[in-house]
Amino acid sequence: MKIGELARRTAVSERSLRYYEEQGLLVSTRTPSGHRTYPERAVDRVIRIQELFAAGLCSGKIAELLPCMRDEDGGPSEAATPWLVADLRRQRARIDEQIAELTRTREILDDVIVVASGGSSGAPAGASAVVETVEPAPSRRQGVSAK
Repeated sequence: MKIGELARRTAVSERSLRYYEEQGLLVSTRTPSGHRTYPERAVDRVIRIQELFAAGLCSGKIAELLPCMRDEDGGPSEAATPWLVADLRRQRARIDEQIAELTRTREILDDVIVVASGGSSGAPAGASAVVETVEPAPSRRQGVSAK
């Protein structure tokens, strides 16, 4: 498939796909005229890359992890080692720390919003009022056509 079709099917820009290729995350072949073509399995690979980016991993870390993961389901490949699980646990701990920090930041912002709006949270000192909740964004896998 051509780069435009891969971009359409994965909701990822052509520019991002070229970047993935530059970083060694995605492989294409070239037609005699120099156009990129991708195998069908590239759809799963791009979705996997996007999920890893969404998890907060950088392209270098993704490049290390991809050979240890199956594209179609994210499970361990035959190249997986105990290192993969240990590294993923470290990444998860890092994300947990970021979540805790963001939660503290949101609580402070909630207090500022209550004060700025002239209201009272009605909560004890130091506790935040819930001002508004936002639904999380849907997973990239939702709505991706597998044609």
